[in-house]
Amino acid sequence: MLKQFFIICSGADTELLDGCSQGEQNKYAGIGATVFFTAVMAFIAASYALFTVFDNVYTAIGFGFIWGLLIFNLDRYIVSTIKKRNNVLDELFQALPRLILAVIIAIVISKPLELKIFEKEINQVLLEEKNEMTLENKSQISNRFQPDIALLNSRIDSLTAQTEAKEIEVNQLYATYISEAEGTAGTKLLGKGPVYKEKREKHDAALAELSTLKQENKAKTIALESQIATLENDLKSELNETQPIIDGFDGLMARVNALEKLPWLPSFFIFLLFLAIETAPIIAKLLSPRGAYDFKLEDEESAIKTWVEQKVLQRKLLFKTDNNLNNKVYDDLAEEEELYNYKRKKSRELMQLQADSFFKHQKNSL
Repeated sequence: MLKQFFIICSGADTELLDGCSQGEQNKYAGIGATVFFTAVMAFIAASYALFTVFDNVYTAIGFGFIWGLLIFNLDRYIVSTIKKRNNVLDELFQALPRLILAVIIAIVISKPLELKIFEKEINQVLLEEKNEMTLENKSQISNRFQPDIALLNSRIDSLTAQTEAKEIEVNQLYATYISEAEGTAGTKLLGKGPVYKEKREKHDAALAELSTLKQENKAKTIALESQIATLENDLKSELNETQPIIDGFDGLMARVNALEKLPWLPSFFIFLLFLAIETAPIIAKLLSPRGAYDFKLEDEESAIKTWVEQKVLQRKLLFKTDNNLNNKVYDDLAEEEELYNYKRKKSRELMQLQADSFFKHQKNSL
């Protein structure tokens, strides 16, 4: 049962193969098994690749099954269309396009499985890329907001410096009138004289200005800090919106690109493995000697070809013979007097009818 199934997978003519030896049947069963298991590997590879795209098991399995059937049909067609010939160069020439197609199929099958085999290494590469993208994204977004935030902070610093300068001025005025009262500076007279009062009034005026300035600058600072908080919230909001995009950067193309950044030798050996599997049925047929099945198949095809050629030749001969007979018959008829007189009579009647019809037409037009 299993042997018969693999023979069907090889694309061989089961009726012809039934009359061959067990060795011949086993050869084609082995070829069919290779075709079948290649399709199974294609199904697994496509299912995994599509799962990374759709993130849905049932969808991935469904499309993977269709892809496996497609590869199975292609491999079966490739193997079944290779015919053994007496000339090795003819066999290589007919197998060359099929070998190229087999290489393409091997690449398509091996790549998703490489992604699965090197999944941990690919995840590490993707993690590093995501970290770099996160830092770059933060830098780009910050570069758009930081100039405005820096400008607002500089205004706050300016207001603070203005207040501090006024405080220093008030403190200096305070120290001046105290020194005047103590007689340690100014007039050097102890007591609260006219100079003291003047300096005290100047200090009190500056103190009032400082109080007013603090209130005004505090209100301005609160407004500026509110603008800074708004900008910082916008910055954080944009970072939160863009980060999921970076976190989701693990699709099929991203993984393929990450795989290319890994050492190429392991991937190359995996590709060679699938290339060997994919081309094994073709190479087996090319290397194997002509067996009983090949002779029977050639005999059946040549018999049909000969029969078709004979029918075409017979049609050509029949057409040629019939044409010669018709020419001879018409040549004989052309020499009969009775046929000549009859055709002459009918031709005269036809010409008379044409003349009458032309006359009526001309008369009506006038």
